[in-house]
Amino acid sequence: MCGICGIIGKYDKALLEKMCEAMLHRGPDSDGVYSEDDMGMGIRRLKIIDLETGDQPIHNENHNLWIVFNGEIYNYKELRSDLVKKGHSLYTKTDTEVILHLYEEYGNDCVNYLRGMFSFAIWDSDKKRLFLARDRVGIKPLYYSFNNGRFLFASELKAILKDNSVSRMLNPESLEYYLAFLYIPAPFTIFKSINKLPPGHTLVMEGGVIKVRRYWKLDFGQDSIETEDYYIERIKELLKEVTRLHMISDVPIGALLSGGLDSSTIVALMSKLTTYPIKTFSIGFEEKFSSYNELEFSRLVAKQFGTEHREFIIKPNIVETLPKVINHLEEPFADSSAILNYLICQEARKFVTVGLTGIGGDEIFGGYPRYLGLMIDEKYQRVPRFLRAGLSRLSGFIPQTTDSQNIGGRLSRFFKASCETENQRYLSWLTYFDPLMKSQLLNQPIKVRKYIHNDYLDEEESGDFLNRASYLDINTYLVDDLLNMADKMSMANSFELRVPLCDHKLMEFCSSIPFSVKLKNLKLKSLFKKTIEGVLPQEIIDKRKQGFMVPLADWLKDDLKDFVKDALSQEAVNKRGYFNSDYVAKILDLHFKGKKVMTHQIWALLVFELWAKKYLDS
Repeated sequence: MCGICGIIGKYDKALLEKMCEAMLHRGPDSDGVYSEDDMGMGIRRLKIIDLETGDQPIHNENHNLWIVFNGEIYNYKELRSDLVKKGHSLYTKTDTEVILHLYEEYGNDCVNYLRGMFSFAIWDSDKKRLFLARDRVGIKPLYYSFNNGRFLFASELKAILKDNSVSRMLNPESLEYYLAFLYIPAPFTIFKSINKLPPGHTLVMEGGVIKVRRYWKLDFGQDSIETEDYYIERIKELLKEVTRLHMISDVPIGALLSGGLDSSTIVALMSKLTTYPIKTFSIGFEEKFSSYNELEFSRLVAKQFGTEHREFIIKPNIVETLPKVINHLEEPFADSSAILNYLICQEARKFVTVGLTGIGGDEIFGGYPRYLGLMIDEKYQRVPRFLRAGLSRLSGFIPQTTDSQNIGGRLSRFFKASCETENQRYLSWLTYFDPLMKSQLLNQPIKVRKYIHNDYLDEEESGDFLNRASYLDINTYLVDDLLNMADKMSMANSFELRVPLCDHKLMEFCSSIPFSVKLKNLKLKSLFKKTIEGVLPQEIIDKRKQGFMVPLADWLKDDLKDFVKDALSQEAVNKRGYFNSDYVAKILDLHFKGKKVMTHQIWALLVFELWAKKYLDS
């Protein structure tokens, strides 16, 4: 795993060195630079495969093609064998060099042969052509900026911001996305001058012209018609295959074990593929936060599969930890579970360099309660509109709780949006500051008329709205929340996190399975649970779904209350200038007096303020 960066046009050696240095945490083991005329590219490397000869940048036989690469290619040995048969000569044992020769053989289509997580840059010195690519699902990040004749790319925003000529002007559209969803979706970043390369896309920079092309799209529109037994057997085959592939490593490897279905399944499969105990890591809370704990389940899994298990009970100093987390997230990002991800990666890194995790299982197997909500909503829409409208008006009176389930909050959202269009009903379940709240909060007029989320819902042509919703979640929430957080929090600790359930072949197969099979009898992950019967303890299969969450409401009420009030005081908010200080004060008052649960909204405002202090004030 690595941090890559480069400059095309107006090359500055000192700047490139600063860009590499900004990503030291992504690659503490070695560094490298290649430059010529008016370009240069660099890397910080975390050694995982080919520890001796794999340092980058890497060149081809003629030294006219050069590559810097971040990620892992799990089928590189098979690809290497094919390339050798075609006459290619490779001087390392790395997956990096395989990519370069694939490009030499197939050009831009080289990405179609890769199975893994990646972002990379290839420079063709003959054509003066830069080729960038990001993996299909968006596991590895890639940012770029083109201003005043200089093109910059990097694995992190911090590296690009080392160029003082890059504007730090905020993109107001991105700010609205952040307030709505707590993250900023690709291709946007918080800055107007910097973009994310979207998942499944390539970029060519040649002759001062940028061309971005999509090379992969997950297709939910082709439901297969097979027996349940067929689906189960095929999923078993694929799960075993992807787990085996993701265990390729020349350094110690382990697994993050939450005690949920997905991570427990990964651990079970890993244990069958090795002759030594798997190292597993779990994190939990003190007894007073027991509703957020899954430690009893992770212990159960660890015991059954004889893992070398370590668990960490956290009593973090949030005021001290939060700025570190925000610094590494680089953009306003208000999924509070980033703190847990940061801490568990920090602890696991003391024992292993690579860890597998279960991210992606809810998207491909149907694990989110809102998917059941869509199935129920389909029937609820048959209720006369005037009755739905009445319940919508009363939805605000449904009591909400601050525990990890907050059933009242879910019911309130369900009834409130019941008279909206199909797209808007679903999006309203996902948003935190709705349009009315944003209009009261923001000091400037709302710019976003249609979210990119609507485009994804419309792009998927399947008649089944569950397919469209899943397609949306994979292209937005999975990429720009879960995978973004996993990459940033693991790399902050020089720790490589792998996500077998995001393997594109597994995702392609699961996207062909009808949701009526995945959620049979209105049960989340019903097909997946049948698949792993007899593999996991029954208690794990039968337990209620629990997200990887922090006791945020309690932290805000106790440990962070004074800190929040100070950070979001009317004076501080007015000085920043983006938000209406009276409305912010109203939100705080409603929450701290117990009149309304505003946990996520307050957290979003706090994170933004702390982010702005780090990235704008400095």
